[in-house]
Amino acid sequence: MFETAGLGAMFVIGAIFLVTLATRLGGVFIMSFIPISYRVKQFIQAMSGSVLVAILTPLAFTGDIGAKLALLSTAVVMLILKQPLPAITLGIAVAALYRHFT
Repeated sequence: MFETAGLGAMFVIGAIFLVTLATRLGGVFIMSFIPISYRVKQFIQAMSGSVLVAILTPLAFTGDIGAKLALLSTAVVMLILKQPLPAITLGIAVAALYRHFT
């Protein structure tokens, strides 16, 4: 077990950084061998949505009220504006404000 105080936290952050970098670069390397046809592009776009749903669905059922309010506000703004950045920003703000005032 790692100590998460002092340098232990920096070690964990560094390890996470290296794993993230390796997966990003590995994905780019592997995809350099695959021609991006219409079907491949559709698959990639569908996978990103599927991953997002797989991450957020358990949160919608098991999260606290702050998480559910954040998801709801994000979904409403996304449906209205159809732009992810303002929707995500509002979702983060809603969760932060809820947790700050409760």
